[in-house]
Amino acid sequence: MDRRHSGQSRAEIYRPTYAELFTPKLVTIFREGYSVQAFRADAAAGLTVAVVALPLSMAIAIASGTTPDRGLYAAIFGGFLVSLLGGSRFQIGGPAGAFIVLVAAAMARHGIEGVLLATMIAGAILIVAGLLRLGTYIKYIPHPVTVGFTAGIAVIIFASQIRDLLGITLTGKEPGELLPKLEVLGRAIGTTSLFAVAISVATIVMIFGVRRLRPSWPGLLIAVIVSGVAVALLGLPVETIGTRFGGIPQTFPLPSFPAITLAKAQAVLPDAIMFALLGAIESLLSAVVADGMTGRQHRPNSELVAQGFANIGSALFGGICVTGTIARTATNVRAGARGPVAGMLHSLFLLAFMLLAAPLASYIPLATLAGVLAVVAWGMAERHEFARIIRAWGGEALVLLATFLLTIFTGLAEGIAVGALLSALIFIYRRRDASPPARNDETA
Repeated sequence: MDRRHSGQSRAEIYRPTYAELFTPKLVTIFREGYSVQAFRADAAAGLTVAVVALPLSMAIAIASGTTPDRGLYAAIFGGFLVSLLGGSRFQIGGPAGAFIVLVAAAMARHGIEGVLLATMIAGAILIVAGLLRLGTYIKYIPHPVTVGFTAGIAVIIFASQIRDLLGITLTGKEPGELLPKLEVLGRAIGTTSLFAVAISVATIVMIFGVRRLRPSWPGLLIAVIVSGVAVALLGLPVETIGTRFGGIPQTFPLPSFPAITLAKAQAVLPDAIMFALLGAIESLLSAVVADGMTGRQHRPNSELVAQGFANIGSALFGGICVTGTIARTATNVRAGARGPVAGMLHSLFLLAFMLLAAPLASYIPLATLAGVLAVVAWGMAERHEFARIIRAWGGEALVLLATFLLTIFTGLAEGIAVGALLSALIFIYRRRDASPPARNDETA
C-alpha cells in the first residue's frame, strides 16, 4: 500500500477527540501565544462593548418585568462565564432582547424566584445538550423559522415599550398578550406625557444620528447620558429608574440558590425548556455571525456547555437569562477583539461601572430606555430578509408567516414548532415531486 496515500486517507477521516470538541477558545488562544498587544486590543474592545451593554442590560431587564440590576448581574457574571468557557473567540454573553417575551411571561406566572430557578434548569439542559453534541444540529433549523420568530419577538418588544415611550399612566396591570395590551393602552392614551414622548423621540433620533454621523461613537450611551442630564437639570416630570425602582445597588449579591422544590421545578420546567431552546438558537446564530466576520470557526457544543454554566452562574447571583448576543458580539469584532479576554474584560468593566456609578443610574428616564429598546426591536426585525422571503412567494413565505403570526398571537414555542413542522412537510412534498417515477417491472 502507498504510505503517502494511506496518510492522506487518515487525514481525511480524522475526527477531533472529545476533549478537543469541548476545549474553550480561551485555552486555544493561550496555546497559540497571547501577547501584550493582543491584551491591549481586547481591553479596548471590551470597554467598547461594555459601553454598549450597560444601557441595554438595564433596559432588557426592565422590559422583562424585573429590576435593572438583574440585567447587569446577567451581563457581569453570565457574560464572564460565556467568554471564559465558550467555544467562540468573540462571543459576548448577556441578557438579550429575544428573551424579553419569555422572561416577562415567566415573571407573571412564577415571580423572580421562579425565573431564577427556570434559568438554572435551562442551564443544566444546555450543558446536557452540549455534552450530547446536539449543538451540531441547531444549524438545521429552517431559515424562515428563525426570521419569523425573530421578527415576531421584535414586534412584541416594541409593543411592550409603548407605555414608557408615551409615558402612559395605567390604573391596573398591563396585560402581557398583544391585543389586550393594545386595547388597555388605547383606552389610557389620554394620559400620554408630552415630556416622555419628547425624550423617547429624542433618544431614537440621537441613536440613529450618531450611527450615521459618527458610527464609532457609543450612540446608546450618549443618548442615555444626555437624556439623564436633561431630566436632572430641568426637573422634567417623567419616570426614571430612581422613581420606579429606587435606583440600582452599588454592590453585588453573594451567590445563593433560589427556593427549590419538586413542585416548583415541575411548574417552571416548560419555561426552562423554552429558555434553553431560544438560548441555544440565539447563541449559536451569534457565533455563526462572528465566524462570518472573522473567518474563524466556533465549537458549537462547547459553546452550549458554556451557555449552560453561564445561566447557572447568572441565576446564582440573581441575574436573568444569558445568551450570546449578536449585536454586542458584532461590536466586539468590529472593535478589534483578538479573543475571549475581550468578553471577560467587558464583564469586569460593567462591574466597575456598577460599583462606581450606580447612583447616577437613578436619573435615567424610562422613556430613554424604551427608546433604546425600540431601536433594538427595529434592528432585530430583519426587515429586508422578511420582505425578500415574502416577495418570493412560496413555501418559505408560508412558513415565515405562520411562525411570525403564531409567535405574536400565541407564543414562541407554538411559532417555532408549527414553523419547523410546516417546513419539514414542504421539504417532503418537494422531494416527492422531484423523485423519479417508480419502475414498473411488468413493462420493463
